[in-house]
Amino acid sequence: MFRRERSIPLQGSAAALCNNLSVLQLPVRSLTHFGVVHGPNAQLLSAAPEGVPLAQRQLHAKEGAGVSPPLITQVHWCVLPFRVLLVLTSHRGIQMYESDGSVMVYWHALDSGDAAPVQAVFARGIASSDHFICVGTWSGRVLVFDIPAKGPNIVLSEELSGHPTSVTDIASKPAQEKDSMADIVTADDSGLLCIWRSGPEFKLLTRIPGFGAPCASVHLWQGIIAAGYGNGQVRLYEASTGTLHVQIDAHARAICALDLAPEVGKLLSAAEDTFVHIWKLSRSPESGCIEVEHCHGECVPNTQVCGARFCDPLGSSFAVTGYDLSEILRFSSV
Repeated sequence: MFRRERSIPLQGSAAALCNNLSVLQLPVRSLTHFGVVHGPNAQLLSAAPEGVPLAQRQLHAKEGAGVSPPLITQVHWCVLPFRVLLVLTSHRGIQMYESDGSVMVYWHALDSGDAAPVQAVFARGIASSDHFICVGTWSGRVLVFDIPAKGPNIVLSEELSGHPTSVTDIASKPAQEKDSMADIVTADDSGLLCIWRSGPEFKLLTRIPGFGAPCASVHLWQGIIAAGYGNGQVRLYEASTGTLHVQIDAHARAICALDLAPEVGKLLSAAEDTFVHIWKLSRSPESGCIEVEHCHGECVPNTQVCGARFCDPLGSSFAVTGYDLSEILRFSSV
């Protein structure tokens, strides 16, 4: 069971974008950072365990070329082995900051030269693996940046081509997991998933074809790919082969966010039907098959949910954002 905790106020609401919430927990300082985007701005908030807001910062999308202010599409903290960077994507480019948003260390402008005149140009989908940060784009390409241990000498090392439509989300295996063949998954608007092995040169291992619904959010845990789709389904695949193991009709409307608590295998799904569900993933010791148990369902009434995340690796608390909702809702287990 989960109970509602003290909410964290926002300056305005969250934009109606999938995966519009990022969470970074700092156990040493007993702080949790939250990131939410709306229009050309990103709000960063720090809160104590009881939900008391301690600090706020606003970041703005770099203008680049164009006459209108660029819209931010996502904000996400990337936890690398040696540093934490905050990555912000927009219709103009990709901005990387120190973890508190105080200093921008890198800017990459998007090249719209190969885009049709009526096609929107944007970056979306952010994940890190080892010393790389991967960012998806409107064209289906995935940009791979090589991140140094410190300083701003970030290099675009590779561009991955595997998607025919815009990238929607990218996931990497949790840092604490042992080496595995598949450690990056990318998803797109057609529902196609691409599974990669990262390294000096990324290798495409397999593709999982779509079925007519976009994949809005994807996660990777212990060789299991969890994907949330526009038809309300959550599908669980074997990462090494792409085999479908479990199909859950989890929601009545499009899924907007998934998250995983890596230490316990809890999966969170949130959708436009106002519900947030928590599932427990495991493998059968006998057969090795993926098993799923429903743990909790939470209704956020009269709210178009657009982001949801666990606030700790044990999945004992989670946060939710919604369009036209000027607060971050927090829930914790009882």
